[in-house]
Amino acid sequence: MQKDNNKSPTEGAPADGERIAKVLARAGIASRRDAEKLIEAGRVTLNGKVLKTPAVKVTSRDKIEFDGQRVSAKEPTRLWRYHKPSGLLTSHKDPQGRPTVFEHLPEGLPRVISVGRLDMTSEGLLLLTNDGELARMLELPSTAWARRYRARAYGRITQDRLDTLKDGIIIDGVPTGPIEATIDRQQGDNAWIDVTLREGKNREVRRALDTVGLRVNRLIRVSYGPFQLATLPSGEVEEVKNRVLRDQVGHLMEIEKTRQGGTISGRTPKGKKPMGKPSSTGRPTAKPMPQGKGRNAKPKRATPGGRDLSTKAAKQMISSRKASIAAKGNPTKAGRNSAKPTGSRPNSRPKSGSRGNNSSNTPRGRR
Repeated sequence: MQKDNNKSPTEGAPADGERIAKVLARAGIASRRDAEKLIEAGRVTLNGKVLKTPAVKVTSRDKIEFDGQRVSAKEPTRLWRYHKPSGLLTSHKDPQGRPTVFEHLPEGLPRVISVGRLDMTSEGLLLLTNDGELARMLELPSTAWARRYRARAYGRITQDRLDTLKDGIIIDGVPTGPIEATIDRQQGDNAWIDVTLREGKNREVRRALDTVGLRVNRLIRVSYGPFQLATLPSGEVEEVKNRVLRDQVGHLMEIEKTRQGGTISGRTPKGKKPMGKPSSTGRPTAKPMPQGKGRNAKPKRATPGGRDLSTKAAKQMISSRKASIAAKGNPTKAGRNSAKPTGSRPNSRPKSGSRGNNSSNTPRGRR
């Protein structure tokens, strides 16, 4: 599906306009909160003038640019699962020049933003989306989606001690929600702990375990709400199917129904063969269904008339046709037989007496 860059990002908005931060979020530039920061930094222009405040409403007649590029219309909402490796900063740019997540994403992805963040030394599931409004919805504590982690921490601990985290902790003077922590196993001086929380304050898991005397040396996020890390390899990205996205997020915001993750393509996926020859409608035709059961089932045979016949029925039809032809006679075959000479073949090998005689008119046979 090709994108129409002539459309306004505010198409379909109320007649009196929308807040510009919401428009930027819906266009996939950033979440509303981050869009306001971009405006305050002077990176957004409206009708050729640099904006200084996000307290502005825009309509379809306005021209919005971000870093000198025209903000295009909203594309269908999409979501990806990304297995973030350790050592990458969850940011588009870093003044210190450290490697970032968005510098290491596979080619072919549109401009995306992250749903929440992971620390530079943390790894695991990071959700990416092209819709800032969706990112904001999934980050809100009111959504109450569970974030689950696997933490390896230095120190020895008891379950009773971990249960004290159920009342939450204080981070920068702000209390957190309940934190569920369960010991999985103790390996020497390190303990593996399963941690579940429903909000994402800065370094919350590390700070929570630090209050009970543990120092986290490895942290892996294994799920975010209904989306799982599962067996996704480190550094790989996989798009969430549109049907799954609508089922899981449709109660939070409207998700447009699309095909093949927001694109409609007629190409055959790499490594797969098409099901059959294209029909008059341009869609591939399905292969005949096999008869019988099991791996030894025999496929049907298609006749010129379009009927599907089993192997046995096809053999019977061929036999009956042969019998009909034999009864009527085959003049073509008879004519060919009558034209053959009754003597020896012209290219037959000469007798032993004439072998090697170059003056003989009998051609030499093949050896």
